[in-house]
Amino acid sequence: MVIEYLPLLAQGAGLSLCVMLLSLAVALVLGLINAIIKLFGPRWLRWISTGYTTLVRGIPELVIMLLLFFGGEMLVNSFLGLLGVGPVRFNTFISGVLAIGIVFGAYYTETFRGAFQTVDRGQLEAAVAYGMRPTQVFRRIMLPQMLSFAIPGINNNWLGLMKASALISILGLEDMVWLAEQAGRATQKPFLFYFLVAMIYMVITAISTWGFSLLSRRYALSTSTAARARE
Repeated sequence: MVIEYLPLLAQGAGLSLCVMLLSLAVALVLGLINAIIKLFGPRWLRWISTGYTTLVRGIPELVIMLLLFFGGEMLVNSFLGLLGVGPVRFNTFISGVLAIGIVFGAYYTETFRGAFQTVDRGQLEAAVAYGMRPTQVFRRIMLPQMLSFAIPGINNNWLGLMKASALISILGLEDMVWLAEQAGRATQKPFLFYFLVAMIYMVITAISTWGFSLLSRRYALSTSTAARARE
């Protein structure tokens, strides 16, 4: 019976990985946009961005997930009821991805903001003096160098996001944590299946750490090469 559940657990692991990667994409986009707003946006947008990061970072991921899924569904259905439209059901996968992405978008905002502030201002002034447009300065100088400073923070937040993705099983998504719980109940071997899930997370963590270390060395090499070229 245990062997029969392994293909199903592998399928759940694939779904969990999809949740992680899509949530990471949402978080990176939100983090980059909000970091730019915090540094260069108008005051009223900076207030909104600051309120978003402060509020989200102060609330547990599970609470935000439940608020967006159950609370959001109730609010939408209440509004639709006034219009005489039947109730709708939120998609568990999309709700979980958006909730995790919104939560870690706040963390990535601070990661990117700090990395932007680390970029040497002398290089930016020199680029402007050479006649580069602001978009060119951002794309060719600020963004590449910011990424080299942000990689450690991106890695740390990714590991936190990866662990937080296990909470999506509470919404009823049939990811590997949910399937491990069901398999453990059916076979009376919950420890075995939870242990397998823990090992899968460890493998993802090890591969991620290795990949980010390679990426960090690559950007460090690119930055040092560019510095020698300027000298």
